[in-house]
Amino acid sequence: MTVFAVEYVYAADSTETRNEVRPAHREWTGGLAEDDVIVASGPYGDGAGALLIFKASDEAALNSILKQDPFAAAGVIAGTRITEWSPVTGILAGIAA
Repeated sequence: MTVFAVEYVYAADSTETRNEVRPAHREWTGGLAEDDVIVASGPYGDGAGALLIFKASDEAALNSILKQDPFAAAGVIAGTRITEWSPVTGILAGIAA
């Protein structure tokens, strides 16, 4: 599996919608964590976006997963940056196969 760092940038003025959709979004991320697809995720301290660390076979598979995010369906994600990542030190070292 390949590890990807996914950065979300939230749409301006989307706080209310995010708050409404957050329970479904967290249920979705929680299920992916149980399935060992999401390694870690969480919002940035400034509330402008989030970082999610995924394991996927390739970027096409990852994009298919990301389309299922309730935040995506609600239109609160203004931008996404996907970067292949190779953690070599710390607790995430060695998660890429």
